[in-house]
Amino acid sequence: MSRTRAAPGPLRAPLLITGAAFLFAAMGLCVKLASAQYGAGEIVMYRSAVGVVLMALMLRAGRTSLATRVPWLHLQRSAAGLGGMCLWFYALGALPLATGMTLNYTSSVWVAVFVVGAAWGSGQRPDARLVIAVLAGFGGVALILQPTLETRQLLHGLAGLVSGLLSARAYLHVRSLGQAGEPEERIVFYFSVAGVAAGALLMLVGGGPHPHTLRGALLLLATGALASAAQLMLTRAYAIGQAMTNAVLQYLGIVFSFGFGVWLFDDPVTLSALAGMALIVGAGIAATWLARTPRVTSSTDIHGDLR
Repeated sequence: MSRTRAAPGPLRAPLLITGAAFLFAAMGLCVKLASAQYGAGEIVMYRSAVGVVLMALMLRAGRTSLATRVPWLHLQRSAAGLGGMCLWFYALGALPLATGMTLNYTSSVWVAVFVVGAAWGSGQRPDARLVIAVLAGFGGVALILQPTLETRQLLHGLAGLVSGLLSARAYLHVRSLGQAGEPEERIVFYFSVAGVAAGALLMLVGGGPHPHTLRGALLLLATGALASAAQLMLTRAYAIGQAMTNAVLQYLGIVFSFGFGVWLFDDPVTLSALAGMALIVGAGIAATWLARTPRVTSSTDIHGDLR
């Protein structure tokens, strides 16, 4: 049994993806604080366990079954998402934080690559203006983070780049699941189940669990709750919105994270960072406007989307 869905409004997907970007940034703050006490595998496991419980409760409250007609799509989404997460953690182990973050945010560029490739493969022409918005937003990310990469870090840099590619595939699998009629809670539930298994394995490889404190437990609970809410919003946004518009707006996560850093950790505010934030916000506004006002095209054009 599933719920009847209301038709999405023109601005609903951009608002959802912006909200998801903010919640993911807040989650990243909790992860940063929790990492002083827990390993990466533990954080993934506990974050996912909270998601399993919350999604199970929501599914039960909505009388929505766990049975799915597209188990293969769920498996693909979980494999791509967890593969990207694990490679990102591996890359962060040797790369400067700014470089690791930048490489992970290539996911939006990869989304554009996949969308354009799918369009050309089917004889259609994507909206080049959205592609430019994606690239402009990534330029803003680079201005804020100013990544660097040394020769001895090339393997980790490649891992970071592939993590972005896999994350992009995960987002597009999420879109396919949404278009197949899968409820957001079910999509997030199965991804969380896979996250518990992967996190537990990483935790055991990393030496086992660490003892809890009240502060640590609250940070893990907050991480899981924020991640679950963000995943729900992102999943819905990709189900009803345009892939490349969502990809541009996801860059706002860097702006929110930068704001947290300045507010809580006294990170410096530089001219390049301000220029980068302006470029990201401008690209997001442009992409949202373009999604609402498609250009006049021939019947062979598509508006920068993957359907």
